[in-house]
Amino acid sequence: MRRLLALIFAVSVWLCAISPASASLDHLTPCSESAAFQARKAQFLNTTGDPNSGANRFERYSQALCGDEGYPHLIVDGRFSHMGDFLIPSLLFLYITGWIGWAGRSYLQAIQKGKNPEEKEVIIDVPVAFSKMLMAASWPLLAFKEITTGEMFAKDDEIPVSPR
Repeated sequence: MRRLLALIFAVSVWLCAISPASASLDHLTPCSESAAFQARKAQFLNTTGDPNSGANRFERYSQALCGDEGYPHLIVDGRFSHMGDFLIPSLLFLYITGWIGWAGRSYLQAIQKGKNPEEKEVIIDVPVAFSKMLMAASWPLLAFKEITTGEMFAKDDEIPVSPR
């Protein structure tokens, strides 16, 4: 019965599979030339104290590529001409998340050397945490150093092995 259900599932997935999407940009036009995008100009409201913030945002989006519906599209295909669409924000995201993770890791390692480490996990020692946070800004270099020296990895005799 299991094999029959697995076969039915596999065949239904195979028959209902969606064809791969096209990666061509032929269907996109520059937003500055898109009539649907130009019609949305009144929707760009001022969101800051600057009275021209809506117009400035409209001008920035006019440099992007728009679909038929008039919305700007992100181009994530690896081309350097569209690097600002995805690559730069994603690298910045990875750097910031690494910074946060490295700061937490180094804080936990630092409090393990003192007394009452469990208490300092709940009641954070702010001066230590702040110093670790500032130091973690250079986490890619610190990680490279720890990887090359072997400090990041546990020794084989420190890893518990199940007796089974």
